Amino acid sequence: MTEIRDDRAQGLLAAYEGGEVVGRIAYLVLDQPSAALVAVHTVVEPGHEGRGIAGDLVREFYAIGAREGVPVVPLCPYAAKWAERHPGEAPAAPAVLVEAAKAQLAADPELW
Repeated sequence: MTEIRDDRAQGLLAAYEGGEVVGRIAYLVLDQPSAALVAVHTVVEPGHEGRGIAGDLVREFYAIGAREGVPVVPLCPYAAKWAERHPGEAPAAPAVLVEAAKAQLAADPELW
């Protein structure tokens, strides 16, 4: 059974199995021009691919955004493709937030 935990302080949404991290989304919280969660990178550890872990992480990331009432900006290519395939679960973020998230990442490459 996979357990997903959010570590907001570290900007990490991680999937655990047996106490081991098997996948994660690195993210940041955008606060200007308004709040948003920005998915930067999704990784599933070798040997755990193909089991739906990345999709479960992205689904939970969007669910967190919905619970908090903030949009999700999927800059991670995997998260962006997942959002395209699941429009009912992944509402598009306003363009101004997408541009602000891209600018923040460009200004601070360590966020990648």
